[in-house]
Amino acid sequence: MNAKQTILILSAAIVLPACAPQSSGYLITPVPVDQQLKETVVAQDSGWGVQDKIAVVDVDGMIMNSRRKGGLFGPGENPMSMFVEKIDKAQADPDVKALVVRINSPGGGVTASDVMYNRLLQFRQARKVPVVAVIEDVGASGGYMIACGADTIVAHPTSITGSIGVIVQTVNFTGTMKMLGIEARALVSGKHKDMGSMLKPYDEKDLAILQAIVDEFYKRFLDTVKKSRNRIEPPIVESLADGRVYTGQQAMDKGLVDKLGTVQDAVVLAKSMCGSQKVKLVIYHRPLGYKPNVYSQSPDVAPQANLINIDADSLAGLDHPQFLYLWTGK
Repeated sequence: MNAKQTILILSAAIVLPACAPQSSGYLITPVPVDQQLKETVVAQDSGWGVQDKIAVVDVDGMIMNSRRKGGLFGPGENPMSMFVEKIDKAQADPDVKALVVRINSPGGGVTASDVMYNRLLQFRQARKVPVVAVIEDVGASGGYMIACGADTIVAHPTSITGSIGVIVQTVNFTGTMKMLGIEARALVSGKHKDMGSMLKPYDEKDLAILQAIVDEFYKRFLDTVKKSRNRIEPPIVESLADGRVYTGQQAMDKGLVDKLGTVQDAVVLAKSMCGSQKVKLVIYHRPLGYKPNVYSQSPDVAPQANLINIDADSLAGLDHPQFLYLWTGK
């Protein structure tokens, strides 16, 4: 079977009562075996021979270098890997005259955020085309860091952004274990080998080591913001980078974003910046699933309680310290 052949997926229809006017049956859908990213045109200026493209690439949900929970047909995508793959595809297409990065993320892993930010910078350097980041609901911490890789940052007026900083969350169960008569002991090669373990009491020297790492990663984030927002005096950037979040309007007033607007405004701006008279708007996706418009890639938003972002899959790693560019919502 070659890459152009397809497989058939049978989707069972809902069985309806006999008196219902609808009929039941099976839907047979041909799906390409080749799972390389495909391009879909979601909007196009009128006229013949429109070749210039603006590509829209999404940054959705938690930013982690691991696969998300999958569905019926296999594991989910690795968001870092998917982002890089989409940027690779846009970079290889000479008809792509501008890139819009649509961000709806509270951030995530330090390394994943850093990799995605740097890949965006590499795209700008290689292609010399405009890159516009647009923050919708949330573009905080690692999400904001990625936005700093764009030429221009647009934020929806009701968006939440900022949260410039690093967090490493530790959990300790030793008090509860003592009450229950449970004892845990690790045999280690060095006294700091099990630092941050939830099964041993907090140790000030361990915490000092973790704090030093947090400080190093924070400086890297801060330097990124200073480079991107070079119109703001460095001391002012430092005063803004204390972990707090800002609305879109507040962020623009303070210089953390350039404009207020929607994803459509970002597309119009990108078109103006690249100088193309007529363009088509494209997105990239796996073959399985129809993508009718620019909002089709919107993620399933994690439920929230008391402004705390709850993502069970992402919180499963609390058995060990994780360094995160993440707005926790606390």
